[in-house]
Amino acid sequence: MSLIHKKTKKQKNLAMVIVGDRCIGCDACYVSCKTDWDVPAMKEAFRTKVFEVEGEDVHGNPTIGFLPTLCNHCDNAPCVDVCPTGASFKRDEDGIVLVEPDMCIGCKACMVACPYDARYYNEEEQTVDKCTFCLPRISNGLDPACVTTCVGESRNFGDLNDTDSNVSKMLKDATSIYKLKEDEGTSPNVYYVTLNY
Repeated sequence: MSLIHKKTKKQKNLAMVIVGDRCIGCDACYVSCKTDWDVPAMKEAFRTKVFEVEGEDVHGNPTIGFLPTLCNHCDNAPCVDVCPTGASFKRDEDGIVLVEPDMCIGCKACMVACPYDARYYNEEEQTVDKCTFCLPRISNGLDPACVTTCVGESRNFGDLNDTDSNVSKMLKDATSIYKLKEDEGTSPNVYYVTLNY
């Protein structure tokens, strides 16, 4: 699949920075998101989710870590490229990827195209839904609900165009930075970092 690379300068470069080892798997982010956005109770419906990741430490002992996930609000969003009606679109001013419910025909092409499995079909509304970085909240100067309720301060949100923002400073201070499925050319705006503090 070829992706369209747009070089528009965003007024704000909104991003989520997740400090992986701070996530304790409490699911406060998941619960607050479901509550704030009236996401259906079924487990297949979510705007954010935390996965358990099993592994081993250096001594071969089993470990369990947690991986918070959400829409990556990709600069090269395949979900936008495949939408036949324009219901899935990316805001030029800040890079947020949204779905216009009145234009969505429920074809689910965007769900198939998303490499992050970050969309779900709302049977009651008969439209696709996804994370919006809590657009109404951030428009009023608040953090997204998942950030506000994150007890371990694993989730962090802000504008990367602002060098004094918390997220810019975290990326500058990080000992490691990675993005999920970055090799797919999506240019995701969710960063996973390791910090020494």
